[in-house]
Amino acid sequence: MELNQTFPPTASPTPTTGGEDSCILEVTDMAIDGLTLLICLCGLVGNGVVLWLLGFRIRRNPITVYILNLAVTDFAFLLFIVASSLLYLIDNSSCDPTGILKYQRWLFQFSLFSYNMSLYLLTAISIERCVSILCPLWYRCRRPQRLSAALCALLWVLSIAVTAPVTALCLMKYEEHCQTALISMYVLNFLILAPPMVISNVILFIKVLCGSQQRQPKRLYIVIFLTVLFFLIFGVPLSIQNFLQQFSYRFLSSQAVFLLASINSSINPFIYFLVGSCRRHCSVVSLQVAFQRVFEETAVTMVSS
Repeated sequence: MELNQTFPPTASPTPTTGGEDSCILEVTDMAIDGLTLLICLCGLVGNGVVLWLLGFRIRRNPITVYILNLAVTDFAFLLFIVASSLLYLIDNSSCDPTGILKYQRWLFQFSLFSYNMSLYLLTAISIERCVSILCPLWYRCRRPQRLSAALCALLWVLSIAVTAPVTALCLMKYEEHCQTALISMYVLNFLILAPPMVISNVILFIKVLCGSQQRQPKRLYIVIFLTVLFFLIFGVPLSIQNFLQQFSYRFLSSQAVFLLASINSSINPFIYFLVGSCRRHCSVVSLQVAFQRVFEETAVTMVSS
């Protein structure tokens, strides 16, 4: 098996009738990749704003620690996708894929690290909020103050421990071991970490809908639910595609999968702003006010849960 994760396909040189080599420009793929590049640039700006606001302008609380780390991972993932998209556009124009493909492989392997970290963070956020609703007294009295920071540190270590062997084996072209490492990583993500995230959000959603009518659903719960929902819609196809390709099967083009992944990493800041700016009717508010409405209510929610 060749290392064939969802790298953008390279342009193939085709001889002309005059005997000179020229290459077929994949116009559709280039258009999709250009759109991906545009979305990534918007996402970098959005996640940069999240880092600035939550890092320096808004009071820190347990949930913002997770959101800050999520913004870092999304920012890093988008940087990898931007670099990969630019390389693909150069590749499709120059028709010399040999050196470029090597860089694309490196970029993709390192992007796995930030992609996995996003999954782990969303799982931790979902489980913590579910526990805060199901066991409010225990959560309020027994939760360690620095639990969020400690969990984020452990998740970074876990992401490195999971991704490093895959990166080493695949880049060194140990094909059989590379495939085994990739399958093991996807089993961990799909069967061990993703189900608690989904179950926690289902419980959270049902609990909010069936709760007291005197308390409206909190914006934070809506943000978490939408973030996980969009991750399942736009982010998971990348993992599914890579997993299926280990068995020589694919259900989407490489460009489409990367486009969906870039949407997933770019959309969260817009979710925060839209949810934070809406009350009974939507109104235009500043970014800081919108973010404060979403995240500063967390401290109140934790005390009153």
